[in-house]
Amino acid sequence: MSKARRGFTLVELLLVVVVVGILTATAVPKLSGAKSSAYVATMRSDLKNLVVSAESHYADNGTYAGLTVTDLQSPDVTITYTADGALGWAATAAHTGTSVECAVGIGSSRPAGSAEGSVSCE
Repeated sequence: MSKARRGFTLVELLLVVVVVGILTATAVPKLSGAKSSAYVATMRSDLKNLVVSAESHYADNGTYAGLTVTDLQSPDVTITYTADGALGWAATAAHTGTSVECAVGIGSSRPAGSAEGSVSCE
């Protein structure tokens, strides 16, 4: 009686390595896109929170000036807030992980072409 072979051949193992390499090569770019989308979602969320904070500040003080935005920023997000007294305000958000920038505003200072209080990203 002959002895039965056990295990995989070299060709079978190489084929598995090639298939795993192809799957990895297709998955990495998709994960990169997901990461960028997450950064944009973080900036949108921070700016939506800013809209609520700015309106609350205006209701309490009668002006948009004097609002501190550092507590509203997520890690790696920088918010630039510019107030025009009681007339309005504008803000932009940038994330260190992406080149996309988001903007929002109320009143006279809002970004051109955007709806009041609506976050737009480019």
